[in-house]
Amino acid sequence: MHKILCLNKISPTGTKRFGENYTFSPEMEDPEGILVRSASMHDMELPASLLAIARAGAGTNNIPAEDCAKKGVVVFNTPGANANAVKELVLCALLLSSRKIAPSIDWVKTLKGQGAEVSKLVEKGKGQFAGPEIQGKTLGVVGLGAIGILVANAAHSLGMEVYGYDPFLSVDAAWRLSRSVHRSLSLDEIYQNCDYITLHLPETPETKNMINAETLAKMKDGVRIVNLARGGLVDSAALLEALASGKAAAYATDFPDDSLIGVENVVAMPHLGASTPESEDNCAQMAVDQMKEYLENGNIINSVNLPSLTMAREPGTRRICVIHQNVPGAIATFTAVCGQQGINIENMQSKSRGGYAYTILDVTGAEVSGAAQTLESQEAIIRVRVIG
Repeated sequence: MHKILCLNKISPTGTKRFGENYTFSPEMEDPEGILVRSASMHDMELPASLLAIARAGAGTNNIPAEDCAKKGVVVFNTPGANANAVKELVLCALLLSSRKIAPSIDWVKTLKGQGAEVSKLVEKGKGQFAGPEIQGKTLGVVGLGAIGILVANAAHSLGMEVYGYDPFLSVDAAWRLSRSVHRSLSLDEIYQNCDYITLHLPETPETKNMINAETLAKMKDGVRIVNLARGGLVDSAALLEALASGKAAAYATDFPDDSLIGVENVVAMPHLGASTPESEDNCAQMAVDQMKEYLENGNIINSVNLPSLTMAREPGTRRICVIHQNVPGAIATFTAVCGQQGINIENMQSKSRGGYAYTILDVTGAEVSGAAQTLESQEAIIRVRVIG
């Protein structure tokens, strides 16, 4: 029986996919897997039994992914499962940053009690909330992952001229991107040409405060910026100065900090990108499926801290799964140990990611457990697991 700890409420459409060989609960002793959404795990002591953590969402800032890799714990996320929900909110943010819709709604509320005068007051006061249309304007999409591509394609369909920047654009992503989207070769091209800029990339040491005084100075006067990715991508102090000077016309974000709240031309909302029932269902299903695939077959799909690797099971074999350091001679060690134990390797695959590697061996022979124990004693080996 596989035991799963649920740190947050997970959509039943996901948990029902576990089946009879699984038990899951918000309180679970010695779990093999953890399902999580927003709960912070940085101060959590990870049990020795833990094999995998699945985040029902794309961001994994709440999970100590590097520490997990050192302990041989795979961390999964669910890229693309909430992409449509975020895309829709980005399109909404583009309009909110243009048409001053939010302050106009707040202003109308102040007219309560004016009786028959309301219609005249509305007509007289609407001019203060005028704003440009997005059709015909240029949009820069920074980050062409699952969400960025959907935003770029949808914005083009709404009549915007779209520029996209992503130095790591995959072949699969490129196939999904509209041919009408201009691929920019530098961020400066985005900054210099776009009326609107929307961010779709993770916060890393390289991207933190990427929107700052220097980069804002490169942008068109009156630029409108949308950040529904991570708050740390934008230097709030520099952004506020740009708004005050008129360099930036508006900023829309669902990562507000205290300095942004109540500021004119800042559209600040809660982090609502994935807050739809459809998105929660999709993320839960994807997280559970990836968890099951790893626990039952050793296949890693959408890991953020270890290599992704899938291999079809060879009939009549047992599977040895090895998480190890990415060092020379590791594969030779595996084959040597199997040979010493009288084990035949029917199929093997290995992939690396930075300082870590993952190897799957489908084997036949009587001494599989002995081989696993011998492998675990090797210095470069982090974790060994036998399935079947």
